[in-house]
Amino acid sequence: MTLIQPPMMVKGGTHPARTMRMMIRDLSRGQQGVTEFNDLKVTQQTTPGAGVQVADGSGVVRGASWGQGSYTQYNVGTELVDIAPTGAQGRTDMVVLRVVDPEYEGSLNPASDDTGFFDVVSNVSATATQPPAGMTAIPLARIALPANSATVTNAMITDLRTIANPRRDRQLHTSFPGNPISRLTYQDNKWHTWPSAARWSIYVPVWAVTAKIVTTIAGLRLDSADVYAHMQQVLGTRLGQDTIIDDDQGANTRRNTVVLADSLTIPAAMRGTSQSLYLQTYMSKAETGNLGVDGGTSLITDVEFEEGVV
Repeated sequence: MTLIQPPMMVKGGTHPARTMRMMIRDLSRGQQGVTEFNDLKVTQQTTPGAGVQVADGSGVVRGASWGQGSYTQYNVGTELVDIAPTGAQGRTDMVVLRVVDPEYEGSLNPASDDTGFFDVVSNVSATATQPPAGMTAIPLARIALPANSATVTNAMITDLRTIANPRRDRQLHTSFPGNPISRLTYQDNKWHTWPSAARWSIYVPVWAVTAKIVTTIAGLRLDSADVYAHMQQVLGTRLGQDTIIDDDQGANTRRNTVVLADSLTIPAAMRGTSQSLYLQTYMSKAETGNLGVDGGTSLITDVEFEEGVV
């Protein structure tokens, strides 16, 4: 029998620590990293010195051996971590959250020793992003120390944190302009907030770092002459890229489908607030055709926010 016994949670059974660790692994979907966007961030000390500080937070550390399971570790308060000074040569170190489980390595006593701790892996590659193979640890930061240095500043620190299971929030919104027709008839080389029906109030989660936004205009009306225009998504103060409408079908009235797509970085000031998402359109003087939306037009915007470290 190779199954670990008893299954979680059988009344009256005695569960080995390994069973709980495997449950942590399953619940974290086999992933490792910090828990939330601002957890365990490494920065210079309040007064820069021979070390760094690690902020509050928690993380999931997957065991280096198969079947070892995963560990959770919490840091409450700010932890100071020493960094050894350099001599005539510069050096790159890595700060990690490490677990040394005597069931698998070392001889620490969990009853009296710290088996989970912040560790410094000295003299790693200048581009290293992961701890050495076989080490049960998650990377937090890389420190690039110049020669003859005993002081660590933020400029030397590269954030290596990843989120074990980043949160996502997807919002789907629709709008229907209806009749009468709303037309953009200008040929003035200017931007216009149009169509007015393409405006939604979007809540930005406090943990959001990026947003993927796709807006579809189905049944966009073009008439009178050729049309050359730009369309752009705007979320709060963030501008998306231009999508070109370049139509050479002459005076016929016709309908097109236009899709705008962007991946935007969310600034800190926007998190936890409601922001307007809208479209703006630039009408070129190069052509004299018009744009319109009406009862035959549908507007759909699909917004997905994703968590990332900050």
